[in-house]
Amino acid sequence: MNIQRELPGIQKNVKLASYTTFKIGGPAEYFFEAKTREDLIKAIKTAKKFKMPFFILSGGSNTLVSDKGYKGLVVRFKNSGLTLRRAQGDAEQGQNIKFKNCEIICEAGTPLAELIKESVGNGLSGLEWVAGIPGTIGGAIRGNAGAFGKSMADVVERVELLEINSELRIKSYESKDCRFGYRNSIFKEKNNLIVLSAEVRLKTDDKEKIKESIERYLNYRKEKHPLEFPSAGSVFENPEGHSAAKLIEECGLKGKKIGQAQISEKHANFIINLGQAKAKDVCRLIDLAKEKVKDKFGIILKEEIKFLGFS
Repeated sequence: MNIQRELPGIQKNVKLASYTTFKIGGPAEYFFEAKTREDLIKAIKTAKKFKMPFFILSGGSNTLVSDKGYKGLVVRFKNSGLTLRRAQGDAEQGQNIKFKNCEIICEAGTPLAELIKESVGNGLSGLEWVAGIPGTIGGAIRGNAGAFGKSMADVVERVELLEINSELRIKSYESKDCRFGYRNSIFKEKNNLIVLSAEVRLKTDDKEKIKESIERYLNYRKEKHPLEFPSAGSVFENPEGHSAAKLIEECGLKGKKIGQAQISEKHANFIINLGQAKAKDVCRLIDLAKEKVKDKFGIILKEEIKFLGFS
């Protein structure tokens, strides 16, 4: 059997650094871009047929890839698109429709930046805090992305997903079925569940007010986060009642460098790539931070980022 004949468009030995915000990582043995859910299903069926491990990559914003790369098939899920619809319960007044709530149906590969643009353009509020966060809607739902006391759990109404077992089935989950928790969801706990699309419920508000909120969040991130360097965002979850960044900073690790990887001087929960960082150097900084925080405070930090290709 020939996998390239079975799955037209599949590529060999594609460097994954180009597909993550960290800009770190070796090659995927096989790489395929799925532009539709049909492409995704075909790729997964092909991997299963060849008894090959596979990994679904979306925006690559929260992922550290091994320097050795990944032995198997990496499927980059690129399905994107947005549809706006009036939510049930809005009142019709004569020929005019008064929008109180709206739903945006988002394909999983839709960049968060496009979702923000769509919501602002239609005067929809509820996602202002997302401004400046890289990645896609699918990845944000998987990790229940959040900031400023808000998270995806606050706006997600329904998720369409692909369940991968002996057979592949498309299912629909209500928000309560997603088991959203702090930086967690059922999709993070169960790797056989892949987000295909989601319905996000938002409220109408004044466009200028929405823009002002977005500008405020963006300015905060520019001031506090090292956006000028490649990174995977926050490396660790915040332990209950604590800030991971503050714990790391109090251990004297701000600015600590190993190779071309550095614990940011701006925000200690960011590890940045100064140019030619290796995954092994990032891992050494992660281990150092965990060790120092445990020794000083008795707190065990838990990684928020995903690791790909590490044995």
